[in-house]
Amino acid sequence: MHDHHHDHDRAHDHGHHHGIGGHSHAPADYGRAFAIGFALNLAYVLGEVFYGVAGHSLALLADAGHNLSDVLGLAGAWGATWLGQKLPSSRYTYGLRRSSILTALGNAVLLLVVTGGIAWEAILRLVSPGHPAGTVIIVVAAVGILVNGVTALLFISGRKGDLNVRGAFMHMAADALVSAGTVVAGGVILWTGLGWVDPLVSLVISAVIIAGTWALLRDSINLSLDAVPDGIDRDAVETYLCALPGIETIHDLHIWGLSTTDVALTVHLVQQEGAGAEALLPGIAEEIRARFGIGHATIQLETLETAEACRLRPDHVI
Repeated sequence: MHDHHHDHDRAHDHGHHHGIGGHSHAPADYGRAFAIGFALNLAYVLGEVFYGVAGHSLALLADAGHNLSDVLGLAGAWGATWLGQKLPSSRYTYGLRRSSILTALGNAVLLLVVTGGIAWEAILRLVSPGHPAGTVIIVVAAVGILVNGVTALLFISGRKGDLNVRGAFMHMAADALVSAGTVVAGGVILWTGLGWVDPLVSLVISAVIIAGTWALLRDSINLSLDAVPDGIDRDAVETYLCALPGIETIHDLHIWGLSTTDVALTVHLVQQEGAGAEALLPGIAEEIRARFGIGHATIQLETLETAEACRLRPDHVI
């Protein structure tokens, strides 16, 4: 009964890419960055295991277990990037791009769990201080700064436009910060011989990481629940659609993230009698893309009569 239009330009547009925040930017392929970061961190973990076993160092083996979370986090984010390139199928009609949202959420949870483990271990060591070897701590942590810092830099340019890339950046930056704090703690231990400095610095850094990761966790949960992505003003979109020539009113407006970089919209436009708004549809879809960074718009036209009978018209109906 209803006229229907779907924005097909998106499938053929290779010149622009729209981030979750509603800002357009050039498309970026982070496959190589993930590969380099994965290789660097895996080599670092294997090195820590080797020297931990050779030197009978439980501290090095424990840190290797922690850094294994980096490898797993990067592997997950890399896998989500690869899955996001899969074409839609009869079962997964949007493709597998939403896996990037799940990975960002997993990265945030993994980072909080690992940081919580570090904080708990730090509390135990404050209660029962050990005798850490300052020189070994400094050397191993300095290598960690280099590995994690270089890996974080690989993702720094995409951290604002892609939540999945942001999760990888946060994970690497957090560990670089931990390693930097560990170097400072090792220096203080060598200078003063105070073993409790190491767990104290770990607690401070853990608090900083948790504060920074909270926003990543919140944003990834919101996207998982189909919230309007940050940076897109739903009221502004509604105002624009209601002001279109020949449009009486709108209903059933939904805006959500298809992935960490793609945004979709569906809406019913109720046209005035004899308005002939069908001719406006291609321009509306393109304007929504240009103004709001929403690249996948599905627009349904209704007459006043059919709108009255539309069961999706009330705001509380989904």
